[in-house]
Amino acid sequence: MKAFYCHHFVLPLPPEHRFPMSKYALLYQRVFADAQALDIELVEPQPASEIDLLRVHTPDYVQRAIRGELTATEQRKIGFPWSAMMIERSRRSAGSTMSALEAALRGDGVAVNLAGGTHHAFADHGGGYCVFNDTVIAARYVQALGLARHILVVDLDVHQGDGTAAITREDDCIFTFSMHGERNYPVHKQQSDLDVELPDACSDVLYLDQLAQFLPLAIERAAADAVIYLAGADPYGGDRLGRLGLSKPGLAERDRCVLAACARHGLPLAISMAGGYAHDIDDIVDIHFATIRAAAIHARALSTCSSRGVG
Repeated sequence: MKAFYCHHFVLPLPPEHRFPMSKYALLYQRVFADAQALDIELVEPQPASEIDLLRVHTPDYVQRAIRGELTATEQRKIGFPWSAMMIERSRRSAGSTMSALEAALRGDGVAVNLAGGTHHAFADHGGGYCVFNDTVIAARYVQALGLARHILVVDLDVHQGDGTAAITREDDCIFTFSMHGERNYPVHKQQSDLDVELPDACSDVLYLDQLAQFLPLAIERAAADAVIYLAGADPYGGDRLGRLGLSKPGLAERDRCVLAACARHGLPLAISMAGGYAHDIDDIVDIHFATIRAAAIHARALSTCSSRGVG
């Protein structure tokens, strides 16, 4: 299984900044240590090109972001001070999801981005630590290559993918399914194709029940050729920004349910890590690594079935 990384493109943030930038390097180290055992190939992606960005974002926003002309208000909305490295990292993160989805569609079946999930970026502005929307960029990239027509976005970050929903509102070829905290950021939700809002302190049992009920509906309605799965670590009960109550085993079962559903329907799958803000950064890394390990096991099973000629 291919895992695309960009942890070495680091945003220069002040020490007191609450975004856990170091989680990406720590996750890479965990994956690197077990890469041989899990049959993971680590790959540095190419950055998303301006053409890739312009399939999703307005020319004005793309050019001003690249040139460092975002206003102070726009930078506050994103949550990061502008820097050339912010743009480079954002383009590499988008490139990772693009490459993962392309690899999945070209025969790998599943691939992962060790970052990504920047679902709060709208067509003409960023927000919530998101500069460019890697999910929609990747979807439209593989569509432009002719590898897929219909894409299903399964967004299981604790926050609604408002930017993704807004960008694709009139796009019948990208179906958005978001399960998120009802009372969490963003205050003003957008309308996804299918939204499931969860109460504060939502348990494993309730969460998994809702997923079992609505994921098959999303798959049926999307009639997709592939899936992009945002596997947020922030539904975890120990997350500073999450408000839900899932355990690590509950989140692992969430991942298993998504992987199993994709396997049943023969859907190629790209996975991005999305959010995670636990008090202990090791908890974030544990959750993300469990997702990657589950994906690698899934990839191995797909390979075994393929070699045996099992459809």
